[in-house]
Amino acid sequence: MAKSKRAAADSGGTPATVALSRAGISFVLRPYRHDDLVTDFGNEAAAQLGVDRRQIFKTLVADLGGGLAVAVVPVAEQLDLKALARVYGVKKAQLADPQAAARSSGYVLGGISPIGQRTKLPTVIDSSCRNFPTVLVSAGRRGLQVELAPDDLATATDGVLARITG
Repeated sequence: MAKSKRAAADSGGTPATVALSRAGISFVLRPYRHDDLVTDFGNEAAAQLGVDRRQIFKTLVADLGGGLAVAVVPVAEQLDLKALARVYGVKKAQLADPQAAARSSGYVLGGISPIGQRTKLPTVIDSSCRNFPTVLVSAGRRGLQVELAPDDLATATDGVLARITG
């Protein structure tokens, strides 16, 4: 019988780390001390972990007009909404309402992981991830990143790679 999300959380894991473990994907947890006064979560993680801001990827939830999608982009870059819309063949994309993103993903803002989301959404990962042997994304809570190979991130999210930054 599969562990519930509550049991996974109680044992110290997150839905993201449980999903990675179940899939047999190698990863390294990278914890850091999160300051509750900080709201620039990606830059905080980069500074705390001493990692290039281009190697840490933030998870954004976008509204495509007919549904939500996930965009995973480097902290150092901005999501190009027009490029994201082109990937999905829609006229317009915009960032989703933060509460809708949290509800859909099952994660708290600032800790949304592209992996192990409550509602599986189409996912696109900026192709710049291939510039690094590993990338970091949220492990599902503030103060915790997971480091893994770009191809493993794509596998874990059923994501496609495309240039979606501007």
